Amino acid sequence: MTAKQTIELGKAILGIEFGSTRIKAVLIDEENKPIAQGSHEWENQLVDGLWTYSTEAVWYGLQDCYADLRRDVLRQYDCEIESLAAIGFSAMMHGYMAFNEKQEILVPFRTWRNTNTGKAAAELSKLFNYNIPLRWSISHLYQCIIDNEEHVADIRYLTTLAGYVHWQVTGQFVLGVGDASGMIPVDPKTKTYDAEMVRKFDELVAPKGFSWKLLDILPKSLNAGAEAGFLTPEGAKRLDVSGHLKAGVPVCPPEGDAGTGMVATNAVKQRTGNVSAGTSSFSMIVLEKELSRPYEMIDMVTTPDGSLVAMVHCNNCTSDLNAWVNLFKEYQQLLGVPVDMNEVFGKLYNHALTGDADCGGLVSYNYISGEPVTGLAEGRPLFVRSAGDRFNLANFMRAHLYASVGVLKIGNDILLKEEMIRVDRITGHGGLFKTKGVGQRVLAAAINSPISVMETAGEGGAWGIALLAAYAVNNPDELSLADYLEMVVFAGNTGTEIVPTAEDVAGFERYIENYKRGLPIEQCAVDNKR
Repeated sequence: MTAKQTIELGKAILGIEFGSTRIKAVLIDEENKPIAQGSHEWENQLVDGLWTYSTEAVWYGLQDCYADLRRDVLRQYDCEIESLAAIGFSAMMHGYMAFNEKQEILVPFRTWRNTNTGKAAAELSKLFNYNIPLRWSISHLYQCIIDNEEHVADIRYLTTLAGYVHWQVTGQFVLGVGDASGMIPVDPKTKTYDAEMVRKFDELVAPKGFSWKLLDILPKSLNAGAEAGFLTPEGAKRLDVSGHLKAGVPVCPPEGDAGTGMVATNAVKQRTGNVSAGTSSFSMIVLEKELSRPYEMIDMVTTPDGSLVAMVHCNNCTSDLNAWVNLFKEYQQLLGVPVDMNEVFGKLYNHALTGDADCGGLVSYNYISGEPVTGLAEGRPLFVRSAGDRFNLANFMRAHLYASVGVLKIGNDILLKEEMIRVDRITGHGGLFKTKGVGQRVLAAAINSPISVMETAGEGGAWGIALLAAYAVNNPDELSLADYLEMVVFAGNTGTEIVPTAEDVAGFERYIENYKRGLPIEQCAVDNKR
């Protein structure tokens, strides 16, 4: 079947993901291959000291993204999207979207980026004996209670961005288990919110006398593949303002961007993992058993089918590195040399690999913003060297490449060295890996593990949620999600693997020891407002 026939017969499947700077739509065929795409650029806004996106921006962005997809289909295939086999919605996880009984939002959407929840997160972590990060929905809710915000008494629905969009276009107040696990911890045995933690929270806030209990306001948690509703006539109009798309399309459980990243890299099976490295970075390792104790720098979430995942989330990755590369671009322009940014990145990245394995003693701190893993509330990008260090271009660039995954290494060292977690395969995706082989080699050295990169990983989370939608409707053999990805989607393709060398591993260890010793320099810069 051609792509045009797939679309005209309503066999195509749509995935849409709301990222922090872009909303992306991917249309796939019955073989799970992308056949059309659309996108919409957007930015969060700082309103009254909190990062937010308005609900108007959510719907305009969704409609513009779909319209862009529709134009791509018209341009490529000269046909309209009238029906689809399935749809899936995904978005950045966590945050706070609270609604009253009329489904009106009570306060502007508070995104994962907000860090005003420190007191709540600390108290809940102690109460649950479980690491509760600042960005989780339960932290936001409890901080509102601590701050005596009046709207809390009127809450009837509390959800994430993906859950909100799904709810409004299907009428179903549900959430994929992976996204749900970023609201409040999920019990991997029951695949739903941890009953003991829910009980403790309800007891904690009982003196406030709210008319609701926690489970009254949370979405129902659903496993990958579960029925999660159908596109309503109103939902179809909200998605496709041109009016061509018909209602009745099955919609899979909405998921968070961490879950769709796992799916897009075939990393939902136990003893597999993935690393996303772009503006920020995070690693996800699917565990065989629970960790021995909670760690403040490790978040526990789940795969879209409910397996326990250890997540190390870093606020900073390539932004400072990109800024330095742009400095070299300016120098090239100053000389009157034509600039090809792919060539600039390629030359500088590959030259970095000729440097010393420990960067010659040079150290970079890429902290555009604060970094919870290393205890920095704010960030100051710094480059540090002593007079005796080997200061040359190769070491300079290598130090910045190392810095891009330095915090990630600190978090993963706990998992791999202290908890002795075993991992069979780790897959990398994101901008750091765009220059072939370089980001892979750096990450392999950082965590002393082979790193694979797949060509398809560049399709990202929109493709991942499209695959989850396909899993919900195109799985006649009732395979597990891990087997479906392994056997149907990837068919044994594990990508291109790079194995770390002993020299690189030892060099990165020396670098990270220098890095840790220099953290007080970073703290001093923050403390003195420099």
